[in-house]
Amino acid sequence: MADREHPDRHASGGAGSSRAGSSRDEQAVTRFVERMAGVLADAGMARMPARVFVALLAADTGRLTASELAERLQVSPAAISGAVRYLVHMDMLGREREPGSRRDFYVVHDDVWYEASVHKDQLYRRWSGLLAEGVSALGPDTPAGRRLDESRVFFDFLHEEMPALLKKWREYREEWRAGRG
Repeated sequence: MADREHPDRHASGGAGSSRAGSSRDEQAVTRFVERMAGVLADAGMARMPARVFVALLAADTGRLTASELAERLQVSPAAISGAVRYLVHMDMLGREREPGSRRDFYVVHDDVWYEASVHKDQLYRRWSGLLAEGVSALGPDTPAGRRLDESRVFFDFLHEEMPALLKKWREYREEWRAGRG
């Protein structure tokens, strides 16, 4: 794809900066990517997948090749390969290929947080089931059994409330988008 089709690139074709006349401050973008990746890492995501994920969030196109990601993040292609494999597996990124091309583009979808919430909801169900097994094993009247049962009830509550919360989010998002014009 030609450089002119990637608004995230330098005029020289580099993946790390913007077109002339853009309001993007690439140094500030780099600082943001590193800080946000650090927050995600603090929350439990591995550092390199966090950096790749945030770099894609910060790309105007929302899609970059592995070589563009490696250049943007100043890391090896091997580091990118492992990170995108993890992120695709976790459904945080998609992989696309243009007809006739051998290059994969990694894509972050606009509704990535919604999708992540849906996947968390599925995880809540699994945790609840496992916690119920633990309650049975420990006995519901033991201190540990009661602790596990309260945890199970919490995850059941989240599972029950998630559809309404996500519906409310979609409505809120549509109002917000309409207000942006």
